[in-house]
Amino acid sequence: MTGPRSPDERDALTVEIVFALVTAGLLAAVLYVAVASPALFGDLGRAQEAAWQTAAFAAATVGFTVRLVRVLWLFSRQRR
Repeated sequence: MTGPRSPDERDALTVEIVFALVTAGLLAAVLYVAVASPALFGDLGRAQEAAWQTAAFAAATVGFTVRLVRVLWLFSRQRR
């Protein structure tokens, strides 16, 4: 892309970034609760709870990153 962006292009980019962050955050929250539900709602030992919560954090982090990158990458491809 060459030259400065127009106000409409900057607004579209801002909206797309916010959309990507919000949907990625929601996906991360859902993934965390889904994976950590045995630890959150079950009667497990400390080691098992820690393992479930670690797995949930990892799943949420991966889900957040993948969603964020995918939305922004698709947006940049549409603009070409």
